[in-house]
Amino acid sequence: MWGGSPSRNAVAPPQRIPTTWDLETKENVKWVARLGTQSYGGPVVAGGKVFVGTNNGSVLRPGIEGDRGCVLCFDEASGELLWQATHDKLASGAVNDWPEQGVASTPLVDGNRVYYVSNRCELVCADVEGFADGENDGPYKEERYTEPHDADFVWVLDLIGALGVFPHNLAACSPVGFGDLIFVSTSNGVDEDHERPPAPAAPSFIAVDKKTGKVVWQRNDPGDRILHGQWSSPAYGLIHDRPQVVFGGGDGWCYAFEPATGDPIWKFDLNPKGSVWEVGGGGTKTSIVATPVIYQDRVFLAGGDDPEAARGPGHLHAIDATKRGDVTDAGAIWRVGDKDFGRTIASVVVADGLLYAVDLDGFLSCFDAKTGQRHWRHDMQAAVWGSPCVADGKVLLGNADGELVVMQHGPALKELARNDMRHPIYTSVAVANGVLYVATQRFLYAIADSGGGAR
Repeated sequence: MWGGSPSRNAVAPPQRIPTTWDLETKENVKWVARLGTQSYGGPVVAGGKVFVGTNNGSVLRPGIEGDRGCVLCFDEASGELLWQATHDKLASGAVNDWPEQGVASTPLVDGNRVYYVSNRCELVCADVEGFADGENDGPYKEERYTEPHDADFVWVLDLIGALGVFPHNLAACSPVGFGDLIFVSTSNGVDEDHERPPAPAAPSFIAVDKKTGKVVWQRNDPGDRILHGQWSSPAYGLIHDRPQVVFGGGDGWCYAFEPATGDPIWKFDLNPKGSVWEVGGGGTKTSIVATPVIYQDRVFLAGGDDPEAARGPGHLHAIDATKRGDVTDAGAIWRVGDKDFGRTIASVVVADGLLYAVDLDGFLSCFDAKTGQRHWRHDMQAAVWGSPCVADGKVLLGNADGELVVMQHGPALKELARNDMRHPIYTSVAVANGVLYVATQRFLYAIADSGGGAR
């Protein structure tokens, strides 16, 4: 899943990965696979396969042309395309399903099933083998796209038709799962004029039975207080050995629920008292796009909004998740904001007591995770949408100029390398089995030590 675990803390297990590589000479490049023309669903590796969300801009699956949302499944060893999930665009257009954006959800793989949210605001459960295994796993019956290189949908939950959700611009949640439940933000948002949410009673957060696709419980806590869209993804973890599922709401509050029942545990307002929301993001109040990260009974989360909105303070918080009720005051361990940290759509990563966080303007910071004291701040020299990952003693992060920057993990500032990936990187990297996976807008790269000396 996105972040590698339900806590969403993207720290890879010990393994060796290169620091540098060369796309021209193919030094340390294991394979390259074509994606669409815009790719926002990050790579996930499981069971010998790699899954990526993209669009249909390059006509990857013969016979399917035009604007579509896609999830691609590649062979982990070779990069061969095994199958493509194809989703038509919503007839309502850009207000619910922005052109050319494709599937922006990073899939969750659980056994022989893969779960993601389509551009049509559907929670999809698909067979990891696609139709290549010669079987149609039901109860969902496909009427189109049923060739061997197509996806095999097991069940599909239409969040618009079944729950009355109104996604603003795009549905973009990356599901998290635990036990028999899949947890999803519905992307319920405001209308085309940005004046109000058309469906305030519709759920903003749901738990779904992973085997049947039936809704187990639902919450609409932001209600009519949704500021813009709801594009944050949930996290799951144990706090004092008790499970919590944590959701960043579209009203700028972070919510924690009992995973089995949906009963509220705590909530926290990321915005300072007196903050004011303005359409376009020009005010002092911000929504939440980043995914919460759970680490040692704390939740780390910062505010942000649509990357095209106005810039401003993002308010990075460390929240005490052991308390109950409204913990805005009692649960505030530390905060960095105002002029010290900008708005972000990226999640943090915590390793060895150090917390790495980046804002939309591309400033990557290293903090003491306990105190919030900043060790260093580094200019990525371009906008950053993706989240940092820690692997092999390195911090890995891509930028909008198409550079994959490699920093040394530690309290001392040191840039190790700046690798040219040729196209913008708006996703987070994944590391698995000694291979670094980088999805640019147009290509998926598998980077591994080829023994040629460059590391």
